[in-house]
Amino acid sequence: METPLTQKSKIEVRILPDLEALSREAGALLVELANDSIASKGRFVVALSGGVTPRRMYSLLGGTPFRDQVDWGRVHFFWTDERCVPEGDEASNFKRADDLFLSKVLVPKENIHRMKGEEEPAKAAEDYEREIREFFGKPGYPNFDLVLLGLGEDGHTASLFPESESLHEKRKLVIPIYLKRPSLNRITLSLPVLNSAKDVLFLVAGESKVPIIRKVLGEGGHKESYPAGLIQPVNGKVTWLIDQEAASKLITPLYSPLKLRGE
Repeated sequence: METPLTQKSKIEVRILPDLEALSREAGALLVELANDSIASKGRFVVALSGGVTPRRMYSLLGGTPFRDQVDWGRVHFFWTDERCVPEGDEASNFKRADDLFLSKVLVPKENIHRMKGEEEPAKAAEDYEREIREFFGKPGYPNFDLVLLGLGEDGHTASLFPESESLHEKRKLVIPIYLKRPSLNRITLSLPVLNSAKDVLFLVAGESKVPIIRKVLGEGGHKESYPAGLIQPVNGKVTWLIDQEAASKLITPLYSPLKLRGE
């Protein structure tokens, strides 16, 4: 049984037993949203995330039965953020998704819109913003059908970090992120772009995420102090998929009683 959706809220929290169940739920939801979008408008546009948690979901999508449940030729893949490393680097968000998923399904190369992490961050951001604007072909913020996100222990999501100037960006779609070590520099979609998506899906797992989950979703938390808490789509919905371990202390009137699927 799913955790109840708060009345009139655009936030849904689903608690799953473990990472495997979470990954299957995420894969099934992506397939459902993709097929609905393809049926209604002929295509599905998703922004993929990096990090450790989505890897299992990517593996599932690249295998049976998920691999055969979507017309991948009608799906366009973008990324929420990327590390400034070469395409083949093990730290590349693109490489992880490609190795586990994209190389396993029938998707045309022109449907894969990767961030070029090998370029200087400002240039890579400018190039990617240009590609996004040309693809969507309209002024203003693009409307992704689905944005996948993770949650850092410090509350960051995509490559938007707490107390960063990037959180106040209103004009740019894509932002270069310069960190203390150049090897850690990144490129990220801006907050208004993330909040213009139709659906946003957070994947959160593991004991290390307990404190930040309580701060972002728990009663009395200060969610707007954290980038992840600022993800509030203007005309969309946020779904949090959290494993039981990460959600173990998330017992508040807002989301209780927390029940696992199958109970």
